[in-house]
Amino acid sequence: MRIKRILQVAIAAGALSFAAVSAHAESLRDALSSAYSTNPNIASALLSVKVSAEDIAIRRAGKLPTIGASADYSYGWSVIGGTTSTSQSTSLGLTYRQTLFDNLQTDAQIEQARALTVVASQALRNAEQNVLLSAATAYLNVVRDTQLVQLRSESMAFFQAQVSSANDRLQIGEGTRIDVSQAEARLAQSVASYRDAVTSLQVSQAGYARWIGHNPQNLSGSYDFGGVLPNSLDQAITLAETQHPAVLSAQAQVRAAQSGSDAARAAFGPTLDLIGSICGINCGAGTGMSGSIRLTLSIPLYSGGAMGASLRQANLRQISSELDALAARDQVVESVISAWNGVQNANAQITSAQAQVSANQAVLDGVIEERNVGQSTTLQVLDAQANLISAREGLISASSSKMIASFSLLASVGRLTAEDLGLSVQIQSADGYVRNVEDVWAELRSVPDN
Repeated sequence: MRIKRILQVAIAAGALSFAAVSAHAESLRDALSSAYSTNPNIASALLSVKVSAEDIAIRRAGKLPTIGASADYSYGWSVIGGTTSTSQSTSLGLTYRQTLFDNLQTDAQIEQARALTVVASQALRNAEQNVLLSAATAYLNVVRDTQLVQLRSESMAFFQAQVSSANDRLQIGEGTRIDVSQAEARLAQSVASYRDAVTSLQVSQAGYARWIGHNPQNLSGSYDFGGVLPNSLDQAITLAETQHPAVLSAQAQVRAAQSGSDAARAAFGPTLDLIGSICGINCGAGTGMSGSIRLTLSIPLYSGGAMGASLRQANLRQISSELDALAARDQVVESVISAWNGVQNANAQITSAQAQVSANQAVLDGVIEERNVGQSTTLQVLDAQANLISAREGLISASSSKMIASFSLLASVGRLTAEDLGLSVQIQSADGYVRNVEDVWAELRSVPDN
């Protein structure tokens, strides 16, 4: 009776876990599309690109004119010798200021802002890859744990049958109390393993909801990569060195540092400004208009060492960015080699597990037949079943590991993107926004979101 109560509790727990996955089927491709469309990490990274793009417009403003309007009204009164007098005046004016030459400092700052926008764009791609990899891993974890729950449920049923069989043989004098106790011990162990699998499944379902945005629904472990996976390790490394967002981001950081160094060097040169003003209505002593225009040349002579320190600092940052780029490339290559070998290792594990499952199934069938004719013991049957379950669990884990390793390989070469996977989603990109904010007249009208 105690064993039956344990079985009822375990099965009830499993039923609660399976209830969440009993609705219509959801493919891995559908889950990835949902994760891409709803995950806040991608949306946040996209906004960061737009924020960075605004620096381009801010720097470009340094080459464009600044025009302002002013209006002034004054009223005055005085009392002298008992006589009160009043006066009032009104004036309107326009001012114009533009830097004509600043030793190309603004050009360098614009180039730096563009490079940093590329850095933000690559951060968006990196966020996209991280989200899709996490979503794929969460999906495959649910598939794996669901299969393990089902397998261990079948194992419980097998050991329950062995308990009944041992009791029946004991009743007719063909078995012993030891056989019954051994079968009950294995059944209790299988119940504990089943409940552990149910707990793992519930945790995996929570991870699924986090990354994909809803609860899992009848999942399957299959996925067609459609030729997007690299065919060799050399090809994978070449792709990573040219496509991975970490490599491209590091290259953009070098470009930004070089522009920063150019801007610091340009600060030593002259600056030429054009300044103009027009005044209308009661300007000066008359009632007509007045205006002025002038050129101002400024040449820095001494800044207390600040400009020199800024230049040295910018040069050091440039050297540092170049070293960081080399480190980023090496790190990406290392991750490619690791991911590639992960796929190869998973393939070997699958082949080994398939052979073990086939062999252990044959052993179990033979031992059961021998037990039925008295040539094998109940313990041998229980051991054979345990070995078969272990082999089948190894096959399930190896199959899941291969899929996850394949997605990791895609991420390591920079191909784990919605576009490369062909997902049916609207691609999140700020390219259109970047082009719009570089428009000279953007400040005079609204800027589209993309």
